[in-house]
Amino acid sequence: MNTVEIKKLTKNYGKARGITELDLVVKEGDIFGFIGPNGAGKSTTIRTLLGLIAPTSGDAKVLGHDIRTETTKILAETGYLPSEINFYSGMKVKDVLRYSADIRRKKCDEKAMKLVKRLDLDLNKKVDDLSLGNRKKVGIITALQHSPRLLILDEPTSGLDPLMQREFFEILKEENENGTTVFLSSHVLSEVQTHCKTAAFIRDGRVLMHDEVSKLEAAGTKKVYIKIAPSSEDGALDALNQLKGISDIEKGRNTLSFIYQGDASLLIGELARYKLMDVSITEPSLEDIFMRFYEGGEGK
Repeated sequence: MNTVEIKKLTKNYGKARGITELDLVVKEGDIFGFIGPNGAGKSTTIRTLLGLIAPTSGDAKVLGHDIRTETTKILAETGYLPSEINFYSGMKVKDVLRYSADIRRKKCDEKAMKLVKRLDLDLNKKVDDLSLGNRKKVGIITALQHSPRLLILDEPTSGLDPLMQREFFEILKEENENGTTVFLSSHVLSEVQTHCKTAAFIRDGRVLMHDEVSKLEAAGTKKVYIKIAPSSEDGALDALNQLKGISDIEKGRNTLSFIYQGDASLLIGELARYKLMDVSITEPSLEDIFMRFYEGGEGK
């Protein structure tokens, strides 16, 4: 079963960019990473899926429910953490958690208290006095405490310190193992690379690439770094610029780094012509792959 199905989904804001003819599928049980820089269309996609804004055209289903006509059913089975969190002024943390549970007509005390302890949150503090990180913790608990079938998280780790980020992702892993599908929107590629099973890149409101993270990482692309003798530097740079499969060449002091996708023997044969002081050939990070598509204009 697919938890999210999007077909040609478009949201226009007049002259402002929204999303354009998005096609996307998130399978049940996935931890899905939705990657893109600020303004790429991530939040617009999420708000449209939740029925918070109406699409201009196209269709989408969440948990089998139509986003236009069955918003109430979607929200009943979904936990949502927005990128910016606001609470009613004057409420204490414990009041916010109880209010969120009461709206859903569910008793969530036991799970909420476990999460409060794990995230080291003071129940008696007023939300107005909380730091950004602690406000984010409250939002995480309200999204999780009712054990939703789907979690939609928009930039969830902003404001969390590294220890809390580690605990947060451990919680997500446990929820996923218990059957919850996770839709994680982020511009932090290392988070997606480490924790997600599937990912999609979005730019200017369009999906550029969508696949399993392991396949994106193992697409035959290599990150190459060479330290080269000054006498060979200019000749090597000119030759590499002509070699098919090379992109994103960066020149430093007696160093060259680039992305290579092609026959490894051809590359090694070319490099052997020059006096190398050091060489490193590694798997590219998800960030390297994303930037190749984002800056190179692929997917248009």
